[in-house]
Amino acid sequence: MMTRSERTLQKEKEEQDALKKEKRKKYIKKSIAICLVLIFIITGIVYYSRYIGTSGLIVKEYKVVNEKIPEEFYGLKIIQFSDLHYGSTIEKKELENLVKKINSLHPDLIFFTGDLIDKDTKVTEDVVEEVTSSLKEMNAKMGKYAVSGNHDYLYEGFQSIMKNSNFKYLDNDYDLVYYQGYNPILIVGSSDSGQHQADFEKSYRYFTEEGSNPDIYTIALFHEPDDITTIRTKHEVDLALAGHSHNGQVRLPFLPPLKTVKGARKYNEPYYKVGTTELYISSGLGTSNYKFRLFNRPSINFYRLRNH
Repeated sequence: MMTRSERTLQKEKEEQDALKKEKRKKYIKKSIAICLVLIFIITGIVYYSRYIGTSGLIVKEYKVVNEKIPEEFYGLKIIQFSDLHYGSTIEKKELENLVKKINSLHPDLIFFTGDLIDKDTKVTEDVVEEVTSSLKEMNAKMGKYAVSGNHDYLYEGFQSIMKNSNFKYLDNDYDLVYYQGYNPILIVGSSDSGQHQADFEKSYRYFTEEGSNPDIYTIALFHEPDDITTIRTKHEVDLALAGHSHNGQVRLPFLPPLKTVKGARKYNEPYYKVGTTELYISSGLGTSNYKFRLFNRPSINFYRLRNH
């Protein structure tokens, strides 16, 4: 028979065991609740970045001021779109909406800065027809220009699509653009083969030709933004337009891109002032490698040129 003190000790032990058991139950319930909340949040982020973050279209508008811009070009409107990656998260409907949006802005010039069809897309006759017919419907008063991206060399018909869409493909080439006067601006386009660096000497040969104007306002089109370093070692560029980086497909607020890609390690944000050059990098429209966008919706850039 237990003594009173033994019974007291046993009762205290039973109470402590019951208390520990209750604490364990609460801990397990709390842990399960936290796990469920985390699963809900992660599922929501994945769903958002896959289906909402990749949809819609943002127009990023910029005012570009440079005293070298001829008076005739004051107010010139330029649209830049890039990294379509057709077949990724951009299909026929999204491309048609893009055309409508661009045409509604009544641009004077349209620039495409590479990666037309995604590397994982099977390029069928239907795909070629869908892309060509849509690009052909884009309207620009003074012309449409394109350069290739690192995905475009995978498909031999890239140049044919651009030509049949009434885009002038600047394959390491340039063009002088005139508007209501005798003072042109220079557009230089450098190709991205995906295997070797663009031929910048060929692209900028205008400056070696007799009668060239060393002070002409120059717009450079190329795909990989880090190329601006190479370009600026030998050539002065006023406005540089690139793509490739997507500005980081997946981002967190107020933080740099979570992942960068070769060709956009140094320059991957929307805007940089590099010496005297204004460098704008499009966040693009489609997706590459993974079909997600977070805090970085599909967009096009809309520039207005002014000389004061």
